[in-house]
Amino acid sequence: MADRGVDLSALPKEVRDQLAELDLELSEGDITQKGYEKKRTKLLAPYIIHTPVEPPRQNDRQPPASSSTSSHAPPPSSSSRYRERRSRKTHRSGGTRDDRYRSDIHTEAVQAALAKHKEEKMALPMPTKRRSTYVQSPIETRTPPDSSSGSEDETSVRRQSSVVPPPLMVNPNLQSPDSWINRTVQGSSTSSSASSTLSHGEAKPQPQSQPKSQPQPQYKPQYQPLYQPHYQPQHQPQHQPQHQPQPQHQPQPSAHTAAVTDMLTHSRIAPSENSAPPPDVTAVAPPSRGPRVDLTSNAVVRGMSRGQSRSSMMETADGVPVNSRVSTKIQQLLNTLKRPKRPPLSEFFTDDAEEIVEVPQPDPNTPKPEGRQIIPVKGEPLGVVSNWPPALQAALARWGATQGKSPALTALDITGKPLYTLTYGKLWSRSVKLAYTLLNKLGTKNEQILKPGDKVALVFPNSDPGMFWVAFYGCLLAEVIPVPIEVPLSRKDAGICQVGFLLGSCGVGLALTSEICLKGLPKTPTGEILQFKGWPRLKWVVTDSKYLTKPSKDWQPHIPTANTDPAYIEYKASKDGTVVGVAVSKVAMLTHCQALTQACNYCEGETLVNVLDFKKDMGLWHGVLTAVMNRIHTISVPYAVMKACPLSWVQRVHIHKARIALVKCRDLHWAMMAHREQRDTSLASLRMLIVADGANPWSVSSCDAFLNVFQSHGLKPEVICPCATSPEAMTVAIRRPGVPGTPLPARAILSLGGLSHGVIRVNTEDKNSALTVQDVGHVMPGALMCIVRPDGPPQLCKTDEIGEIIINSRAGGNMYYGLPGVTKNTFEVIPVNANGVPIGEIPFVRSGLLGFVGPGSLIFVVGKIEGLLMVSGRRHNADDLVATALAVEPVKTVYRGRIAVFSVTVFYDERVAIVAEQRPDASEEDSFQWMSRVLQAIDSIHQVGLYCLALVPANTLPKTPLGGIHISDTKQFFLDGNLHPCNILMCPHTCVTNLPKPRQKQPVGVGPASVMVGNLVAGKRIAQATGRDLGMIEDQDLVRKHQYLTEALQWRAQTDADHVLFVLLNAKGVTVSTATCVQLHKRAEKIAAALTEKGSINTGENVVLLYPPGIDLIAAFYGCLYAGCVPVNVRPPHPQNLAATLPTVRMIIDVSKAACILTTQSLMRTLRSKEAAASVNIKTWPTIIDTDDLPRRRPPQIYKPPTAEMIAYLDFSVSTTGMLTGVKISHAAVSALCRSVKLQCELYSSRQIAICLDPYCGLGFVLWCLASVYSGHQSVLIPPFELESCLSLWLSTLSQYRIRDTFCSYSVMELCTKGLGTQTELLKARGVNLSCVRSCVVIAEERPRLALSHSFSKLFKDIGLSSRAVSTAFGSRVNLAVCLQGTTGPDPCTVYVDMKSLRHDRVRLVERGAPQSLPLMESGKILPGVRVIIVNPETRGPLGDSHLGEIWVNSPHNASGYYTIYGEESLQANHFNTKLSFGDPQTLWARTGYLGFVKRTELLEANGDRHDALFVVGSLDETLELRGLRYHPTDIEISVSRAHRSIAESAVFTWTNLLVVVSELCGSEQDALDLVPLITNVVLEEHHLIVGVVVIVDPGVIPINSRGEKQRMHLRDSFLADQLDPIYVAYNM
Repeated sequence: MADRGVDLSALPKEVRDQLAELDLELSEGDITQKGYEKKRTKLLAPYIIHTPVEPPRQNDRQPPASSSTSSHAPPPSSSSRYRERRSRKTHRSGGTRDDRYRSDIHTEAVQAALAKHKEEKMALPMPTKRRSTYVQSPIETRTPPDSSSGSEDETSVRRQSSVVPPPLMVNPNLQSPDSWINRTVQGSSTSSSASSTLSHGEAKPQPQSQPKSQPQPQYKPQYQPLYQPHYQPQHQPQHQPQHQPQPQHQPQPSAHTAAVTDMLTHSRIAPSENSAPPPDVTAVAPPSRGPRVDLTSNAVVRGMSRGQSRSSMMETADGVPVNSRVSTKIQQLLNTLKRPKRPPLSEFFTDDAEEIVEVPQPDPNTPKPEGRQIIPVKGEPLGVVSNWPPALQAALARWGATQGKSPALTALDITGKPLYTLTYGKLWSRSVKLAYTLLNKLGTKNEQILKPGDKVALVFPNSDPGMFWVAFYGCLLAEVIPVPIEVPLSRKDAGICQVGFLLGSCGVGLALTSEICLKGLPKTPTGEILQFKGWPRLKWVVTDSKYLTKPSKDWQPHIPTANTDPAYIEYKASKDGTVVGVAVSKVAMLTHCQALTQACNYCEGETLVNVLDFKKDMGLWHGVLTAVMNRIHTISVPYAVMKACPLSWVQRVHIHKARIALVKCRDLHWAMMAHREQRDTSLASLRMLIVADGANPWSVSSCDAFLNVFQSHGLKPEVICPCATSPEAMTVAIRRPGVPGTPLPARAILSLGGLSHGVIRVNTEDKNSALTVQDVGHVMPGALMCIVRPDGPPQLCKTDEIGEIIINSRAGGNMYYGLPGVTKNTFEVIPVNANGVPIGEIPFVRSGLLGFVGPGSLIFVVGKIEGLLMVSGRRHNADDLVATALAVEPVKTVYRGRIAVFSVTVFYDERVAIVAEQRPDASEEDSFQWMSRVLQAIDSIHQVGLYCLALVPANTLPKTPLGGIHISDTKQFFLDGNLHPCNILMCPHTCVTNLPKPRQKQPVGVGPASVMVGNLVAGKRIAQATGRDLGMIEDQDLVRKHQYLTEALQWRAQTDADHVLFVLLNAKGVTVSTATCVQLHKRAEKIAAALTEKGSINTGENVVLLYPPGIDLIAAFYGCLYAGCVPVNVRPPHPQNLAATLPTVRMIIDVSKAACILTTQSLMRTLRSKEAAASVNIKTWPTIIDTDDLPRRRPPQIYKPPTAEMIAYLDFSVSTTGMLTGVKISHAAVSALCRSVKLQCELYSSRQIAICLDPYCGLGFVLWCLASVYSGHQSVLIPPFELESCLSLWLSTLSQYRIRDTFCSYSVMELCTKGLGTQTELLKARGVNLSCVRSCVVIAEERPRLALSHSFSKLFKDIGLSSRAVSTAFGSRVNLAVCLQGTTGPDPCTVYVDMKSLRHDRVRLVERGAPQSLPLMESGKILPGVRVIIVNPETRGPLGDSHLGEIWVNSPHNASGYYTIYGEESLQANHFNTKLSFGDPQTLWARTGYLGFVKRTELLEANGDRHDALFVVGSLDETLELRGLRYHPTDIEISVSRAHRSIAESAVFTWTNLLVVVSELCGSEQDALDLVPLITNVVLEEHHLIVGVVVIVDPGVIPINSRGEKQRMHLRDSFLADQLDPIYVAYNM
């Protein structure tokens, strides 16, 4: 620091004043640290004494020689700040942090702990945040020194660089955005490296010959955000050390700089061939797939050699270049996760079938209490003084009569000047007036509203003690029970509802307040006082003197001797936010005053300065009750005055020569901060400085620091009297004022580790994790005290054990008013000994304080029960964690030291969360660095992992009445997702140590044959199911006619020419075009002729059909068949999104080697447009024929295939895993499939069906184009895109045409559910009636979406939809239709399976509503001619009923194989012509790639057999293998979507063993960070998985294909290539 050689006391006064002013500015946050240092250096420059340099000693606060990497050196600003704190001991202590918790020792400990962490460089990836989400965005406002334009690419580099600072100081001449933005991280930017190195004495040359092993000084806190590449850059010689020890101040040789920069560039590029890719730590990775979706340019084609695709993919980590910033961060995250976790493996519990969470085994080395059982501690007897009053009111009556002129209370105005003084005479007369008014003048003449014993609320502001005193004593005199509460300011006050609960349970109907306060209460527009949520109806009474009635001469208040009736009720907010009232009896109130008088040695006529809240606790007991008993003059200093003038109470003590002051650590701290060399204040008159929160373990440092500053002002060390209190036990202990000159009591230095196990161990070895506590004196006079275990039965502790302090005394609370149950556990505790035997009859009161009895019967308090966090069986005190967090240099980050610590229960244990308010000017880097250092500090010092650390904007946490943080509300906000943090860091990986053990897959030692025999022996049938017979048709003509669809069409065109087969509707529901049998036949002929003439197509060549959903598509399909070519149906590109959709079209055209494209005119223009040229090469399209205006020609002949095994068409589809697969469908398969559907759905030419789905692949295409021609029924076609402009189109069509059977897709169903759910009344009014619908089948290739189907059924029940109508179909690539719920047969059934078993590949059926149960719906009835069997995918042996396995299918309409360029035979055989390894080795099966099971139900088929239901669980390709278990993404996504109201849709995938959750945010962007902890919680709770990365994106970002399925792999690739533009990316540690 610049003041190294300066003696501050020798400086001129004006310089000292300027320095003090500067310190104030810094602590108030009015000046930045940098500006502060600049100005300070300037001021001190003339006075610096230059001393010769000497090597630093261990205790010197000076950085070591840079024997380590120079970037380890802390940022100059932070290191100098510690030193400066030392040098400024006499000045204001640094920063605006809440110094209740301040402790130099602790700060040093924290810095040492952080320095220790430097060795284990912890590279935490910084979260990515979209610029617009910065609530406060400081970086935006400061302009970088470099004026280059910040384009998007630059920002991404820049963002990356903030995570990857160079390992060595960059040459100052290399000015770049990187160095500007990294300034906060490294302290090494040009401008600051020049000035700061010189001015802070930071870079004094160090002798080079210094030994390497020089100890590290304590203050070096440095978080290392270095990204260590996993490989050495090739050009760097192996022997050269990567970091050269260099003196910091020397400018580095440019050659070296070049090498460094070079090295850096290399560390960011994708690893070259011979360097390993990022580790793929997935246990059994599913075969690598290429990039994806209906949208991809280079999707892998099914059938391409597996080996090839695998190897080529791996080089770039699944097809994505590894240098993208996301993967760098994930790599960093993996590096941090590789650090060993703390608990040894024995502490993990094993997951048995039931998975009852076991408690981790206790560590044998845990310290245990060893002392003898504690003996109750007795206070001195309560002396009996002859003139003590029989009741407190009697004391007031006495002083009011005999000492009327004597001052009772002085109140201050906002500036700290006396406002008025209330004498004892005035206090008495006004209280009597009020008592009279309350009892006699509130109602009309005859009725008495208040009776003695009624409860009234006292609502007075902190600034008006006089009115409160009068009201309180007035109530005592009227014998009504006052319930003082805070003034409600708004409906949104923290905990306001709970205060209503208190008033209600006490039966309060009347509230006393002052006129000014009443005017300030929130009102309704009509001027009435608001009815607060949860409050009883209150009558408000104003107690100002002018409204009171003077009692008649003969009226005297009744003052009985104190008895056990309640005198007043004090409110208390407990840990969970509930507010209860502690009732204090008249005799307890009096006895407590007597005990305080004796302990504090109060004398008549003394002066007391009270800074505390006079409505409750110490402020009330000393400043209102005991004060009146002893005729003390109280000077009340309100909170508002303290805020404006923190020194006001010290000035009052000086002016009034006060003997006693009643303060909190906060007030000591504030007075020190504001103390400016005030020579004239004297505290010599004080005989007692009572520190009300002396029980807080961190009070000791405040007391010491205050004494340090004010000892020169006459403050005597022995007057500081810390005490311990609680609302229930009242004063527990207080240090008596000492005799001048006697030694001060000793401190206890305890090990935090021991404390966490509840034992007292003097800290010897590791001074970082020590807690210094001061005693709170002796037990109160007349009281008896024990210490008992805080949990379980109240067993007496041993002498070296921490426990809850319990008190037996006449001076304590009596009960929680109106809550007898809770009262018993708190106010009537009888301690027991080690054998559980009660030690006596007398009841004790729990104080809620944790502590122990030290030597000389001194009481020590180490925390409160309500601040206790029980994590994995160890106790941590919230205040201790706050103190540690504050010691981590908070000045740059935390606003006014506002930090809340609480625990939340997640996955069977408490998890620690810290929420702090962030200063408005804190930068992202500062905040993130602070957070990561808090993690390390708490980890080192308390040995506890943090679960979540959040920073919220300043002044947004809920406040208690005196401005503290309302912890329980903060916790509730956190759990409800209403906290709106601006920065968040989740660390579940470090602190969740009780996960089940990962499953080790056992090698299958049992062969498939044994499994089968085992099933037979167990009486289980083999899991297979069969549809009914397809049946042979006798009439040969019909068989021939239906052998080929072309013949069926010709036959229909001859026999039933004008029968309408297809009706196409537009968005208005109007028929746009129709096709009769003969029209379709003619159009097909025209197209066939065009193909042979224009396209000169040969038989068997492939032709791509590119049409919007409609009749043109159908005509083109039959035209191709007439011409003998093979149609390939492709979804046309989206004109608004060509860049994404056209490459897929191009790819299918290339893969299928199409000779020609049939399309419409407008699409032809699109294909040849400039926009198209931007994404594909448009010069190489095959021949394009537009079929809009073809001449009337007939082909020379209509082609008839020689055999039915010839290919009829190719079906191409992009699977959800992003695989583009084309399958060959033969003519035989087409007719078998059409026949099967005809039988299942009972389709005849007289029937009409409605179809609303995309007709491009699978069963959708079959229903749209083929089924009508085969069965002759009429199809009403509704293109799904028309629903976007008219949502009700599909439903109103069903109603208008009285349709019985309709087919749709999930996306259509979802559109209707979301868009029309609220409009059923409107639909009903428009006459829409769905009672005609008999079956509504969802065509899908996935597990049935039960929730969606149920919502749809429920919503449209109102317009007649039968609950039985909705069902699903199931198809796959190898067989387009396996199941389809027909018109006959039993309804689809639902079963509930246990999700835990499912993860183990087992099916365990459970009851509905069982925990962890998953409902599964049958996927429809198996089609005629189809056989299904469930097979173990590894052994290929058949499985038993209700076992999970792969679904294999055998049927005449199986596809003939993949259409592939390479003709990869093994895959073909593997998927299409597979045989069972045992059982029935002859049948050829096709593997669907889906997991499922068959279950025989109680329902009967039409033929009387029991019905076998097929349940599809999910696609094998999609499953995630994590921790050795198999997860289905939909299950995790369903949980995530329930986590918060703002999550619209979510998708999950894994990347190198990390689970990534992407959620679409439908709320405002400020909710984005709220989702991170909730998503992490829900996945941990329900799936026992730790989320690695949470990505919050805009709605619509998750790609969804035409069937409404999420394209997770495509999403994954976009994420890794950094193309999502996420709102926020959180990397969970």
